[in-house]
Amino acid sequence: MSLIIKFYGNMNVIGKLLRKYRIEKNLSYLSTLFISKKASISIHKQCLYDIENNRRTVKDYELFGIAYVLDIDVNDLFKDIKNKILL
Repeated sequence: MSLIIKFYGNMNVIGKLLRKYRIEKNLSYLSTLFISKKASISIHKQCLYDIENNRRTVKDYELFGIAYVLDIDVNDLFKDIKNKILL
């Protein structure tokens, strides 16, 4: 039994947009790893892959680091779910 509650069957809600922004910025998984240098947050390339492919949840500090490295607002990663939760 999984202790993780899924949102519409998803492990996270930012994966698709994370991939979109990463590709738009022309960043590979490896180049995205400079999160650890710029934001002092370590995220392994496999973790990024798993987040993008909805196989892993995202920790709050990882979310901040990802947005920082992609030079976007954290809220930009939540665009896909706004219509699902706003009435």
